[in-house]
Parts: sequence; structure tokens; C-alpha cells
Amino acid sequence: MRKFLLPFFCILFCLARIYGNESFSTIELTYGGSVTGEVLKDKPEQVFVDIGFTILEIPRESIVRILTEQTEKTQQQGLNKLYASGQAQRPELPIKELVDQYGQTVVLIRTPTGLGSGFFINNQGYVITNDHVIAGEHKISVTLYERRANEMVKTPFENVRIVAASAELDLALLKIEGVEDLDIEPVTLGDSIQLRSGQKVFAIGSPLGLERTVSEGIISLKNRLIGGQLYIQNTAQISPGNSGGPLFNLRGEVVGVNNMKVMAMGAEGLGFAIPSSTLKTFLKNRDAFAFDPRNPNSGFRYNEPPRSLNE
Repeated sequence: MRKFLLPFFCILFCLARIYGNESFSTIELTYGGSVTGEVLKDKPEQVFVDIGFTILEIPRESIVRILTEQTEKTQQQGLNKLYASGQAQRPELPIKELVDQYGQTVVLIRTPTGLGSGFFINNQGYVITNDHVIAGEHKISVTLYERRANEMVKTPFENVRIVAASAELDLALLKIEGVEDLDIEPVTLGDSIQLRSGQKVFAIGSPLGLERTVSEGIISLKNRLIGGQLYIQNTAQISPGNSGGPLFNLRGEVVGVNNMKVMAMGAEGLGFAIPSSTLKTFLKNRDAFAFDPRNPNSGFRYNEPPRSLNE
């Protein structure tokens, strides 16, 4: 009897080791559902998933993204650390669907001397914009546009604090005080290094105060050097007021922060955005750019002192 029990327990042990080491993935579907199982084969046209009692063949166009246990953990850590970074390869979607999904994330930023755009990077009230939008200002308002059943509702926030700012990078991090759990879907920061010339992108912002304006273009060059800084040159139409708004790829990831355009006679389609790689560096080192309102050199700009003719 023992001779028969020993092989039986060995088989159970081996099966436990095999199934204990399985790596499960969660596949989010376009209609809102999800499937959890072991991905057996990942092809360009379809994905084969073992869900325990059968194997499913899921068309690629029905998949929003595939999350492994590691990517889910990494994304959660990213959210806890302020923002989420794109991990899984998402499918490209029509711009209309992406605007419906992320349009509420983009906000209008107003100061006593001007206005610009920005976007939420999480649900806790943290907003990204350009430094030149809020430079020298302490009275800042952020307007959120919430889509409800049959209307669009404007929600202004007046209690806004500057968390970090960099004139050199032209980036600023704002915090709406008293906001802890906004009912919006925050953006995911994509990888600007993976951009390629000719790739489609689109911008959402408030050019000339016209909120929720969408413009489409392509990447002209992903690493244009201007004034010692790298920018994404693109053809998406932007105007004053677009500054600080997001530049999206067709996977719904923010790959840049709209910054400036060339305004000269005969110049068209010359817009520039700060790469998301620069934005991530700014956020990860935000303590180095911390804003201190008590410091006269923080948040204000001074002209260089005149030099003597003998120098």
C-alpha cells in the first residue's frame, strides 16, 4: 500500500508546485468586463488564455490592456507615489473614445494675469501645468468640467497651492487643497522615448479660453533641441491657453505637456511639447523643485543686473 501512496503524493506535490508557480494576468475588455487566467500565447491578432476549465481565444481588438500581477503592483505603487506610468501595451483607440474617457481630466487654469491648461495626474487633486502659466502668481483657480447625465458642469476650485515649480523645465505641480477623491479617471504618463515621426497625437486644452478644445496632429520630431532643452515637435494646433495641457498618443497616454508654438508669418504646424520623460523626472525629484512662498526667489523672475562697460 505504501508503494502506491508514495508515487501518488509525489504527483500531487509536483502538481502543486506547477500550479503554485502559475503567473496569472487580468485582461481588460473593451465592453467593460475582464478575464483572469494564464496567457498561453500572445499573438498580434488574438490572445489565448487558460481560465482553468477551458481555453479562450480573445480577439486583439476586444482587449484594452493586459495586466500581470507585477504590472498591477507597479501601477498601484505609481499611484501611491503620485502618478501612474504606462506598463502594458494598450491598443490604439479612436480619438473620440479617448476624449470621452480623459476629457474631464483636462482643466482650465486661471490667474489674475492670464490663463492656461492643466491635467490631473491622480484623484487626490494634483495638477500639472506649465510654470509660465502660474509664474509670479499666488492666486490660482482650477476649473474642472464634469460630464453628467445630460449636461456639462463647471466646478471651480479656488484653494490651489503651488507644490513645485521649475522655470528651467517650465513645469509646475499644483494641489487643490481639501480634495481627496475626485470622481475622474486620471491620466497615465506614457513613454515619450518610444515616439516616432509620423505617429498620430492629439491635444486637449483651452486655447484663448475656449475650454475642452481638441486638436489632432502627428509627431514631426520627438527630440527637437531648443535652448538646451528637448521638445516634441508636432503638428497639433495649439494657441495661447493650450500651455500646460496634455499631448496624448492614441493609447490614451500623456506623452507630452504642450508648451509653445512658433508664431511667425508663414509658419504653420510648429507646436512643441515637453516630453513625458522630462515630466517624470520633475515629479520624481519634486522635492528639489519645492515651492516656498517665503523665498523671494521662488516663483518670481528677476532681470539680470546691468554690467559695467569695463567687464
